[in-house]
Amino acid sequence: MTTSLDGYLAVPVPTSDRPGPWPGVVLVHDAFGPGDDMHEQADWLAAAGYVVLMPDLYRGRSAVRCLKGTFAQLSQRHGPAFDQLEAARTALAADPRCTGRVGVIGYCMGGGFALLLAGRPGWSAAGVNYGQVPDDVADVLSGACPVVASFGGKDTSLPGAAAKVQAAADAAGVTADVHEYPQARHGFLNRLAAASPLVPLMKVAGVGYDHGAAADAKRRILAFFDTHLRATDRD
Repeated sequence: MTTSLDGYLAVPVPTSDRPGPWPGVVLVHDAFGPGDDMHEQADWLAAAGYVVLMPDLYRGRSAVRCLKGTFAQLSQRHGPAFDQLEAARTALAADPRCTGRVGVIGYCMGGGFALLLAGRPGWSAAGVNYGQVPDDVADVLSGACPVVASFGGKDTSLPGAAAKVQAAADAAGVTADVHEYPQARHGFLNRLAAASPLVPLMKVAGVGYDHGAAADAKRRILAFFDTHLRATDRD
């Protein structure tokens, strides 16, 4: 559903055991943009009891037009995309439907953003799904919020990424659940059904959905978020 908040908003259905308010999650979309698959990612988190806001980092423009510039911001670690994500966090935290505790989750390009944001103030947990891992990841995670990260063992674009994140988290003393799924490729949580000029390239690059890895990663993400976002006794 759309909302006055800037982006796609998915809100839980109130239940007797979780009537609201609920923790918030800012979802950072992948390189394809905020399409149907990313909406579904937001919806399953909302069904689990989180208010989810996904800003459109492309601002309505096509992925082909915006991809280079957005990745440049990711590399430079500043720019309008970071401003949008911080604005989304602030808006969620202030929304009466939210408890004020906000996490971030990202996929592919979005996973790279989520990893960087984990080390910045205001976030209570970060979910990193096959996101780019910078060489100075140990510095990035210094003082970071808890991180749950998932990578594919057959992801040729991110060799050894899980081990790098785990080592950095250990060195920084950051609570982390990092897992590599040996049989999974890049994008294993995403069902890319929509037509896009990027799809043929992604297939050649070895990107693909994996049901078993996706189901387990979702289980781990929810367990981790339940621990670190639903808590009321943490700063």
